[in-house]
Amino acid sequence: MTPLGRIIAARIAMTGPMGLDDYMQLCLLHPDHGYYATRDPFGMRGDFTTAPEISQMFGEMLGLALAQAWLDQGQPTPFTLAEIGPGRGTLMADILRTIRVVPGMAQAAQVTLIEVSAHLRGVQRDRLGDVRHLDDVSQLPDQPLFLVANEFFDALPIRQVQRVAGGWSHRLVALQGDGLGFALGPVTSGPDAPMDEIRETCPQAGPIMARIAGLIAARGGCAIVLDYGNWAGFGDTFQALRQHRPESPFAHPGEADLTAHVDFQPLAQAARRAGAQVSRMETQGDWLLRLGIQARAQRLAAAGDGGAMAALRRLTAPAEMGQLFKTIAIWGRDAPVPPGFEVWEPNAHDA
Repeated sequence: MTPLGRIIAARIAMTGPMGLDDYMQLCLLHPDHGYYATRDPFGMRGDFTTAPEISQMFGEMLGLALAQAWLDQGQPTPFTLAEIGPGRGTLMADILRTIRVVPGMAQAAQVTLIEVSAHLRGVQRDRLGDVRHLDDVSQLPDQPLFLVANEFFDALPIRQVQRVAGGWSHRLVALQGDGLGFALGPVTSGPDAPMDEIRETCPQAGPIMARIAGLIAARGGCAIVLDYGNWAGFGDTFQALRQHRPESPFAHPGEADLTAHVDFQPLAQAARRAGAQVSRMETQGDWLLRLGIQARAQRLAAAGDGGAMAALRRLTAPAEMGQLFKTIAIWGRDAPVPPGFEVWEPNAHDA
């Protein structure tokens, strides 16, 4: 068992099974043994590769979309240019390089990274220089906000409930032999569903989105969220990735990335309740293609970039990241729709 696994096991032995959200929080952010607190997980030497690490084109498309939104909203100055969960700083570096071609935008931008990992903050400073770091979105300044969140919401702790005889039970983390595994909590009432059906919720996602959307509704700006997930998703999507391979989430606590698919419907609902306009959910592939990524890849290939077309396929092809990853945008109610998106018109079931 890993050092963090032993700490968790000792806590469970003393106080009983813990919530799945508490388990994820400890595994990812424990100050001494948490996954993000102790390592750089990105790239071939890490455990997974994100879109910004695949190609500069991803950040260029995001930078162009934010630039058009900034122009459409009258070029507010100053404004917060923020990324939540910025990894190595690769995406923000590409966005900054892209917006420098827009007169006045880079000068008006106050670059802000929302990052809790001290280790990753150091990596980001090495790449980006002197940037402002915040612990959470509640610290964002009261001014126009242009924000990106790529593969952030999937890492927030989740809760799961399972349909059992007589109602629903929370799935908990308990001792199992020499290791850890799932157990079920007390039965409570709830809606009817097939036996053993599992449903997930993410308690932190709504308040985070509400803060972002509320600030945009009040001060202007735009947020673009990209992640793997779906709309109104059900089922067990809790997973672990280590050395680019899936494994049990209980195999190496603190040494594997733990995530779950993002349910975009409650994110959109939280943004609308906060007073912002929300786009329809789009696939990453469709959205990037609308923005012109194919033409950009062809230009790079013609200039000698031998990996440009392969990167294009990986980012946009349905069998690669193009279909699994989704995106939505959030903007002020009186502002134009950001590039590549369409307005979400919720029906009675969505509202």
